[in-house]
Amino acid sequence: MALQRADIRMVRWMCTVNVKDRVPRKELRERLGIDDIMLILQQNRLRWHGHVLRKEDNDWLKKCMEYEVEGSRDCQASNLNREDAMDCGRWKKLIKIG
Repeated sequence: MALQRADIRMVRWMCTVNVKDRVPRKELRERLGIDDIMLILQQNRLRWHGHVLRKEDNDWLKKCMEYEVEGSRDCQASNLNREDAMDCGRWKKLIKIG
């Protein structure tokens, strides 16, 4: 995911660069000291992950991370997988058949 169109227009305006100049977004971000949005999102996810890992062992959120689904053997026996679960309608049909 990169900067949105309106955002990159603002960045180009701040750098006094025209689209015709064909200056890469990375270079424009470096000029202004702006981090890539993917880097920012990754840092936020890792910060949250660290926060959860530091929680007490009996905290409900930490327990959710360590929770194992009891029906995983059922899924294997019925040849169900994660992709099937992403389609709600398909999942309902498959679990009724299984």
